[in-house]
Amino acid sequence: MIAGFCALAVAELASAVVRPEAGPVAAVGGVVIDRTPPAVKDFAVRHFGTADKLVLQLGILALLAVFAVAVGILASRHRRLGSAAVLVFGVAGAVAAVGRPEGSPADALPSVVGAVVAAGVLYLLVGRLGPVLRPAPAVGVRVGQQGGAFDRRGFVIAATAAAAASAGAGFLGRRLTSSVQAGAAASRRDLVLPVPESPAPAVPPGADLRIRGLSSFITPNKSFYRVDTALVVPRIDAGSWRLRIHGKGVARPLTVSFQDLLGREIIERDITLACVSNEVGGPYVGNARWIGVRLADLLREAGVKPPSRGGPADQIVARSVDGMTIGTPVETVMDGRDAILALGMNGEPLPFAHGFPVRMVVPGLYGYVSACKWIKDIELTTFASYDAYWVRRSWSQQAPVKTESRIDTPRPFASPEPGIVPVAGVAWAQHRGISRVEVRVDGGAWHPARLAAQDNRDTWRQWVWEWPATSGRHTLEVRATDRTGATQTGERVGTVPDGATGRHSVVVDVS
Repeated sequence: MIAGFCALAVAELASAVVRPEAGPVAAVGGVVIDRTPPAVKDFAVRHFGTADKLVLQLGILALLAVFAVAVGILASRHRRLGSAAVLVFGVAGAVAAVGRPEGSPADALPSVVGAVVAAGVLYLLVGRLGPVLRPAPAVGVRVGQQGGAFDRRGFVIAATAAAAASAGAGFLGRRLTSSVQAGAAASRRDLVLPVPESPAPAVPPGADLRIRGLSSFITPNKSFYRVDTALVVPRIDAGSWRLRIHGKGVARPLTVSFQDLLGREIIERDITLACVSNEVGGPYVGNARWIGVRLADLLREAGVKPPSRGGPADQIVARSVDGMTIGTPVETVMDGRDAILALGMNGEPLPFAHGFPVRMVVPGLYGYVSACKWIKDIELTTFASYDAYWVRRSWSQQAPVKTESRIDTPRPFASPEPGIVPVAGVAWAQHRGISRVEVRVDGGAWHPARLAAQDNRDTWRQWVWEWPATSGRHTLEVRATDRTGATQTGERVGTVPDGATGRHSVVVDVS
């Protein structure tokens, strides 16, 4: 266990020199995420929410502890073989790090160095144990006369020194990582968002019903959902950030800096984002005010034409600094909607966890086909020639957001008193808008809910129905209709391959 601790601590220090994502836990965790079947991923998101990455990391550490014990037992009987076994784990970590989409040969260093140090520590400590697990000494021979007798004092000193040195290495690694990332933090802290040339209209009075238990119209940054594969949140200095636009049908390849974006027309829009992993009634949807530049303007500057105008590319492949690839229809981005390269969120620079310094936001599409965070590269290609990250994992190539609604209050198994009970929630159908929401009780007739004022067709819409509640257990159910006339289906379908369907319902006990 002490040797395993040494490995992780020294690897932490080495990864501070290379990059935090090259650490063995992050690298192996990334491989696990990449190899996880969609059903397992859905299970993790559904049961652990945004803590799924923490659960994965704790699971990896728990398995490493088990392996450390097993290797320790092996080393107590076969000292050299046990120490050599440690190196196997180092090789596994190195392969995982180098094999990541954004990996490089230097990423192998943390795992290799950590394993070599751990093998040496294990060999040393087992030597101090002497013949603890060997046959008893011959009659007439004192234990102290055997060269390998258990040196209790020496073992305690060596173990304590190793643990202390490891703790120091880990602490130093954290400090070095923080120092390296200080530039990114400073670039975000010092950034003053420009005044948009095209500001978002003021949220109309009545758009936020301000009902207790109802989601606020604008989701605060700290409460906005986060679903991605990054075990280590990338921290990028805005001053060094670059975005490259190239590929099929790009007549004039571009490379733009953050300052270049600030010098362009800045727009501000209220847009609701939704994750395709969101179960019916789930929390992975939020509404924010975004500020940035129109992506379509950049594409036109590069000479890109949508397929409807003869362009050869029908897919934008956006690449993140962490290796994620996200495929978005060119036609959708260039059809006039407010597809944005976002720089800010709710009046402040993007939080690191939400893509600082730049991310994509495309209204009307699920995030996995539109909302690339920490973006660094845009390649124009075709859906026929390239499958992005999630498409290779059984999800659809194209995924417009489905018409959905959710009951926020009363909560499941709440116990309101008889009388008028406000049943309230949100409904969304980005880029189509919501025209009607209805609620029913115990499978009865549908009752029209009162809609909040609409901000725009790219945001969710609050609603409320005043329910004359009577005593007993009741099931409340909601459905929404968008502005195309399509009503939310009652057929329950899971999230794979292009988003869940069904009507959200809650059971309450009126007492």
